[in-house]
Amino acid sequence: MTVTIAFGDMTLPRTGTLIVGALADRALTKTAAAVDKRMQGALARAIRASRFTGAEGQFLEVLEPQGMQCSRIIVAGMGKPEAFDALKAEAIGGGVIGRLNGAGETAAMVALDVPAGCKLTAAQVAAHVGYGADLGSYRFDRYRTKVKPEQKPTLETLTVGCEDAAGARRLHAPLGEVARGVELSRNLVSEPANVIYPVSMAAEARKLSRLGAKVEVLGRERMRKLGMGALLGVAQGSEREPQLVIMRWQGGGRRRPIAFVGKGVTFDTGGISIKPAAGMEDMKWDMAGAGVVVGLMRALAGRKAKVNAVGVVGLVENMPSATAQRPGDVVTSMSGQTIEVINTDAEGRLVLADAVWYTQKRFKPEVMIDLATLTGAIIVALGSQHAGLFANDDGLAEGLIAAGTAVGERLWRLPVDDSYADDIRSDIADVKNVGANRSAGSIAGAKFIELFVNKVPWAHLDIAGVAWSKKDKPTVPKGGTGFGVRLLDRFVAERYER
Repeated sequence: MTVTIAFGDMTLPRTGTLIVGALADRALTKTAAAVDKRMQGALARAIRASRFTGAEGQFLEVLEPQGMQCSRIIVAGMGKPEAFDALKAEAIGGGVIGRLNGAGETAAMVALDVPAGCKLTAAQVAAHVGYGADLGSYRFDRYRTKVKPEQKPTLETLTVGCEDAAGARRLHAPLGEVARGVELSRNLVSEPANVIYPVSMAAEARKLSRLGAKVEVLGRERMRKLGMGALLGVAQGSEREPQLVIMRWQGGGRRRPIAFVGKGVTFDTGGISIKPAAGMEDMKWDMAGAGVVVGLMRALAGRKAKVNAVGVVGLVENMPSATAQRPGDVVTSMSGQTIEVINTDAEGRLVLADAVWYTQKRFKPEVMIDLATLTGAIIVALGSQHAGLFANDDGLAEGLIAAGTAVGERLWRLPVDDSYADDIRSDIADVKNVGANRSAGSIAGAKFIELFVNKVPWAHLDIAGVAWSKKDKPTVPKGGTGFGVRLLDRFVAERYER
């Protein structure tokens, strides 16, 4: 995060930019009306002379406002008062960041009043504006050496005004820790594969110990002794050492943990079933599921969540070489089930087969959720608007969907019933890693993972379509999204911390 978020009272600033609100039908909020009075009606006239209506997502800038000491005023559309919620407050916080940086501003103040009919308190509105600014200010510029001065971010401090600044500060503190978890996830996903590979990503995960998490890392030999033939089969074509990282946060007494498992293919060529060259550079983010799990564990540890959680990520690189796994090979998973590898580009499910089995065998979790950029088929089905959700428990699925809706990370549930099991039956082994044809590819992948899940409530999130954004959104800048960190943090808070 590149911007410092501060909270203060509603005293109008003498310098920088002031952001005020307007509701639907151009209705000015209390502070906006006071500003308009100082400007002798110039703000209202500017609104009437524009297409600005106060709808959510709209912004209107007024430069050198008469009667004011600040350099500019931005009016942010808040929409209908009864519909104004935390997500809309976050969108305003994130939305002004780009405008302020584009204007070369270094300091700004947001002064939004809580409209009548809104269910949020002033402190909640302010905290979520700050949270949105945290998320929206993210940039990954580490490797840019020739950025023009006008392209560099300039905003240093965003002050959010509130009648209860202390309350806003208190509410924002845990949200800020979640934002840092999102930032970590985005950083891991954005790094190139020559920087983030299994050993280096494990080293990043080890840093969570600074926050009180317990982290251990298993290497190739330990995994071989455990019988993780499915995961090791994927890794055998690469010179990079595979890793299994276990992160534990103990904040909930003696309760069994909630488990999160992530696919961490730090680069995926497809192996012997090699991918086309066009777009293969995107496969640096085939470890996004693991990146989300690491980011989530950072968020939980950072905000001292009152829960026991374990995060397990299987980290491998899928490369073609003289030692690579071949189509037609049969491997034995940690569960003892044998797998015929029909396509080496369906490798993530092999990694997860051993990772989920290890997780439930060792930790006996209350619930287990895995995340993976598993299939291109989910992008065909859902685009970038939803992640795919598969679950063996209706209550778990409903809780995840509700959490995703609350934070703006939406899920769509697909079936995973036994009618799809025939598609992955092998003629020579217990199971094969892809179906007989391309139909229901995402379901086949989920059904495969389910074979390695015992009697534990389980959900699989296929995030292939939402792990990377090709355009800027208010709280999700272009690039790695960190999709899943906020969703799962909310799920934990709603279901296990009350």
